[in-house]
Amino acid sequence: MLLDQERCYRAVASRDARFDGHFITAVRTTGIYCRPSCPAVTPKRHNVEFLPTAGAAQQRGYRACRRCQPDAVPGSPDWNLRADLAARAMRLIADGVVERQGVPGLAARLGYSERHLNRVLTAELGAGPLALARAHRAHTARLLIETTPLGMADIAFAAGFASVRQFNDTVREVYGVAPTTLRTEAGRRGGTVPAVAGTLVLRLPYRRPFDADGLLAFFAARAVEGVESVEDGTYQRTLRLPHGAATVALDLTPTPRNGHVVATLRLADPRDLGPAVARLRRLLDLDADPEAVDAVLGADPDLAPAVAAVPGIRLPGTVDGVETALRAVLGQQVSVAAARTAARRLAAALGERLPPGLAGDGPDLLFPTPEVIAERGAEVLTGPQRRIATVLGLATAVADGSLVLDPGCDPAQLRTTLCALPGVGPWTAGYLAMRLLGDPDELLATDLGVRRGAAALGLPSDLAGLTARATGWAPWRSYAATHLWRAMPVTTSKRRTS
Repeated sequence: MLLDQERCYRAVASRDARFDGHFITAVRTTGIYCRPSCPAVTPKRHNVEFLPTAGAAQQRGYRACRRCQPDAVPGSPDWNLRADLAARAMRLIADGVVERQGVPGLAARLGYSERHLNRVLTAELGAGPLALARAHRAHTARLLIETTPLGMADIAFAAGFASVRQFNDTVREVYGVAPTTLRTEAGRRGGTVPAVAGTLVLRLPYRRPFDADGLLAFFAARAVEGVESVEDGTYQRTLRLPHGAATVALDLTPTPRNGHVVATLRLADPRDLGPAVARLRRLLDLDADPEAVDAVLGADPDLAPAVAAVPGIRLPGTVDGVETALRAVLGQQVSVAAARTAARRLAAALGERLPPGLAGDGPDLLFPTPEVIAERGAEVLTGPQRRIATVLGLATAVADGSLVLDPGCDPAQLRTTLCALPGVGPWTAGYLAMRLLGDPDELLATDLGVRRGAAALGLPSDLAGLTARATGWAPWRSYAATHLWRAMPVTTSKRRTS
């Protein structure tokens, strides 16, 4: 990834927080790397270099600044904006694939050799997959050290380290102090959050502005009873994670938000913390760059009022690509309410209950696996036979491995594979690219709700006219579609956004 060095230095000199997470500032004279908005004295230009990732900085021997905490910022929006190998790899690394399957597993998931993957990531991101995964483990460890009362040995294994010694050495190398010192410093800053037994309370940072109300409304309209709920500004749901089940409560009320969302997690296995955080960030689109989005969309005079009314709009993502795909197919050509009812019946019949201690007072039902749906779905699914066949076909394709739905998918290949399945069309493929991959540039121009929203705003509502007008909204057409859905007249009874 080529960085404009002079533009980066201007951002650092002005301590511009908008660039936090976009690049790393590494200071040669101190051996420290910082976020662009670090309040420390601005280093001289010839003493700094700008790097794309924390992994690249650590690879060069820099340690993280304990004052500005460069890893405690939203991630780069490039991983969604770009659809290349490096971006796909970064999404899978954040999901913990290297810890679970090693670099060979990561390369296999991406469809490339280890050598080629290492070469591309080193050229694009300044570090290979092992170094990038190590940086991710270090960040997860710091998060646990500073926000939970877990013992250091438990933190080491939860963060993905192979041993306590490796954990201690990495923390000392990356942060310059022992793990216990990080915890002491966090206590002095008031950074620790009192934890209820069995829970982890985390702060998930985002870039402002942040349209939390829109996300809450989206989730509330589609909440499947038992699996998820929205109440008093908090979204709760169950999770299937690599090592076990979990539940989360995301507080999206205005009062506690100060550049972060508070997430309360209950995990069956602490090793799932890293993947859980990565998936929750994708669910809420927390790594988006809202100012860049609003600047492009707001330049259209007909779209500008909607952008001004809802600054910082987000794309609702997913914590489970398979669940979202199955629910999208269930909701094809029906209203949101009908899709929710169908998903509720399926979950109630084939889902799994959580142990009482894990569920707490919230949702306690896991959405059924594709294997179970493929085997028993015909017994419980109702409606048109073609839709039932499509749901069963999708579940079977995932169960037998012929269809992979994870954040490392190639967008073009995902669309092609989905559209090859009987009953799955371009709308569903585009919708899943938006929610599963965070594709920022999918207009869904054939969607009835998008076209009615366009008409309500005085934009062309015919397919050709809307598509032509939307060329000026690139590369943020998914966000434009979200604005158009929001503008759709409320009297519309059917809306293909299940």
